[in-house]
Amino acid sequence: MTLSMIVFVGWDPRDAKAHRVCEHSLRRRASIPVDVRSVVLDDLRDAGLYTRPTERRGQRLWDVISEAHMSTEFAISRFFAPLLAAQAGVRGGWIAFCDCDFLWLGDIVELLAAADPQKALCCVQHRYEPGEAIKIDGQVQAQYARKNWSSLMLFNLAHPAHRRLTIEMLNGVPGRDLHRFCWLSDDEIGALPPDWNWLEGTSVVGKEPPRAVHFTRGGPWVAGWEDVQYADLWRAEYRSVLATAGDAGERTLS
Repeated sequence: MTLSMIVFVGWDPRDAKAHRVCEHSLRRRASIPVDVRSVVLDDLRDAGLYTRPTERRGQRLWDVISEAHMSTEFAISRFFAPLLAAQAGVRGGWIAFCDCDFLWLGDIVELLAAADPQKALCCVQHRYEPGEAIKIDGQVQAQYARKNWSSLMLFNLAHPAHRRLTIEMLNGVPGRDLHRFCWLSDDEIGALPPDWNWLEGTSVVGKEPPRAVHFTRGGPWVAGWEDVQYADLWRAEYRSVLATAGDAGERTLS
């Protein structure tokens, strides 16, 4: 049995509250120690790892190679997770990445139990075509193959296929190719149960809450999205964050 696990969570300063809830909810329900590490774009740049040319056009980041905007700072940096794990001395077993707008309601050990050890990468394989043109914080809802598959990824670091994910590829191919897992063949990608990446506003509501809610359109920390599905559970988790951290000066979701 896995005794501990590294989980990388995308960091964007606009979603700092969401990041705190994601980390807190993940740790609180995990039955093993979880080493949560933020994927911070500026840190990757400072380390000389992320060299992709990026511009700021108005309020948006623009990836020059992709000729497309980046809705979050971790739009592409998420794929550096195996490299970051290797630099930390981890070269076998499973690691995970998730977007910061996740609310974890299940034990990540159960997610690991659902992963196929013969696969290089496992994810929820959504068939997702967003109906809205604008999503969280006024960002454009981009369309690309395998939309949202990369928002929760389990990487099997022992699989030789990840040797193809080189630093040159990470910094040289369009983001849409990374999001479709261009370094993997279809038979190297495993499927996870859909309630581990339950898309608010798209996935069907069941009798019980899903095991991980993904507020991909926008969540209760964003003005105008306070009443989305499972917002009450997110707010309860945020109150737990504040109680645990003792943040006496931050008692509202303003």
